[in-house]
Amino acid sequence: MTDEPQERAKHPVSALLAGPYGHPFHPILVTVPIGAWVSSLVFDVASHFVGDPDFLARGAMWLIAVGVIGALAAASVGFLDLFAVPTGTRAFRVGLVHMTLNLLVTAAYAGSFVWRHAGNGPSGSVGAGQLVLNVVTLAVLGVSGSLGGKLAYRYGVRVVDEATQAEGFAPSPRSDRR
Repeated sequence: MTDEPQERAKHPVSALLAGPYGHPFHPILVTVPIGAWVSSLVFDVASHFVGDPDFLARGAMWLIAVGVIGALAAASVGFLDLFAVPTGTRAFRVGLVHMTLNLLVTAAYAGSFVWRHAGNGPSGSVGAGQLVLNVVTLAVLGVSGSLGGKLAYRYGVRVVDEATQAEGFAPSPRSDRR
């Protein structure tokens, strides 16, 4: 491994915990909270269009909990990926903003779960305040996801080098057949 900052950011701090070179665990794990939180918003909205909305409101609450747990798992390996990025670089600053936004989103959803769980849990359609919190928090998550994409696709954090990528574009032995 080279000492070049860009190359260092491609290699995991711990392959066992963060995923091997070229196969980071963080992008895989973020699908859990994103999917759970988007689904919770669908349930929130749907709770306003059915006769008996309790099951949707309760489902949204538990989807939020699943998202928070998934976000904590994703954050733990994402934090390891951030350690691979040299400090003082633009990529590191983007990584810090990405991490900060994700921690704020996770805290907001944890607060939303507590708010929804207060008393005996939800009853009736999801309240306007809870629905707005869900929409705003999901929008912030979208901004943070865009920054995460910038880290991977623009700066190449935890993405293999171009020489390694080139093997996927080499003609296969059967390429001359049509």
